[in-house]
Formats: sequence, C-alpha cells, structure tokens
Amino acid sequence: MTGEANPFGEARPPEALRVVVADDNPVVRAGLTALLTASEGVEVVAEAADGRKAYEATLAHRPDVVLLDVRMPGVDGLTALPHLVPLTAVLMLTYSGESDIVHEALRRGANGYLVHGEFTPDELVTAVRDARRGRPHLTPTAAGRLLAQLREGGAEDSAFGGAPGGRWPPYRPTSTKNLSQLQPDVAQLVSDRSTYGLSAREAEIMDLIASGMSNQQIAATCFISEKTVKNHINRIFAKLHSTNRAEAAAKWRGEERSSGRDGGDRW
Repeated sequence: MTGEANPFGEARPPEALRVVVADDNPVVRAGLTALLTASEGVEVVAEAADGRKAYEATLAHRPDVVLLDVRMPGVDGLTALPHLVPLTAVLMLTYSGESDIVHEALRRGANGYLVHGEFTPDELVTAVRDARRGRPHLTPTAAGRLLAQLREGGAEDSAFGGAPGGRWPPYRPTSTKNLSQLQPDVAQLVSDRSTYGLSAREAEIMDLIASGMSNQQIAATCFISEKTVKNHINRIFAKLHSTNRAEAAAKWRGEERSSGRDGGDRW
C-alpha cells in the first residue's frame, strides 16, 4: 500500500493495521502480540480472554482484524463470531482443527482458519494482512478437514455452497439479541464436551490428541514435558471413560462408536 501524498508533496505512511488478539491463554496472547507488533505496519490495539471481551474490544477500538480462538471460557469463539463479522474481519487462530468446527467457523463468516503449529510468523502476518483484504487463508489441517467434509456432504451443504467465486456466504444471526444478553450457548459439539469435566488444559490436549499429535508433539506445542502430557492423558482417559487414544478421540468428536475395545493404540 502506498502512502497518500500530503500538500507538501511528501508521501504519508499508510495507517497501521489494527488487530485485536482474543485467546484465553495469556502466554499465547503475549506471544501473538509480540510477534505482530514486531511487524512493520501492524498494531495490536487490545487483547481479550473470551468472546465477550473480544466483542467489547472490537466495539471500542474498531480493529481491522480480530484473531479469535475457538475454545474460551464463557462466550466461546464460535458464539462470538457472528457478532464480530459485521464489525470487522475475523481470522480464527486455534488448536481445534476438527472438521465440524472448521466448517461452522467458515459458515459463520470467518475470513480464514489457522491451526497452531502449521504456520510461520511471516505466514501469520501475511494471513492477517490478507484477512483485511478479504483473502482467506486455511492451514493444512483446516483445509484438509474442510475438503473431506466437502467430499462427504457435497458442495450444496458446504461452507462454499452457492457462493459466487468460491467465497463462503457470511453467517447472519437469526437472533436479535446483543452479545451482552447472550448466555454462553456454545456450539452443540463444544457444549456436549462440557459434560466430561475436562479442565481448559486437558481440553486443549484432547484437541491435539484428536488431531493426531504424538505426546512429543503435544509437549512441544504446549511447552510442557512429555511426563506432564502423560499425566494429563491419564486424567483425560479417566474422565472420558476411555482406554486408548482412538476411543477418547471418537468420544471427543462426538462420534457414536467405541474404537477402543481392541485394546490397541495405547499411549
């Protein structure tokens, strides 16, 4: 983008791209803020720990882009998303790469879906800049899950169905309630999971297990030891009444099957 000339013939620098970072993990927020503010022409104007705070920050600061996590306490990302879309571009940035969640986020108007661990810092900055221009970005897991769902359900039921030029139609909420009046009515899949009683960290690790990560990969992603990962998995299996990863992942994804009876695939 070139600067606009002022009356003295000098080019004005372009205005900084304004970003709100919404994630319940303060370490993730701090890391994203540091990364983005180190990039020329990008300014993080606010941070938020849940969907409600993201909405309030968007109303207050009018950012160009909101980086939005899926799983947050209170009002989660999927619930907040349709209320943010009319105000600004929204780029999902999360550990959750399940096909139902990817599809629903895009259906509700997200400008892209990035899964942690699948992009470089430069690619993140590019995705943020492109989100403001309406150019979507999907990291490999999100793209693969969406493609699989397209193949299974057909284009007419997909996030892209019927939209000109391959763009997905923005989600339009049927309710007229303001976000401040909303109860945290999380998407059904996320709501069902709350019955398992997993902590935020356990839910994060279970998402990574379901995405196919090994203990070593989970430890690196979460900045914890493999022993700590195993301790979390023991507690997760107990809460999900599962004996192995495949069975736990099937329950976590809401699939009506028990794949753990063969006793295989133990961590």
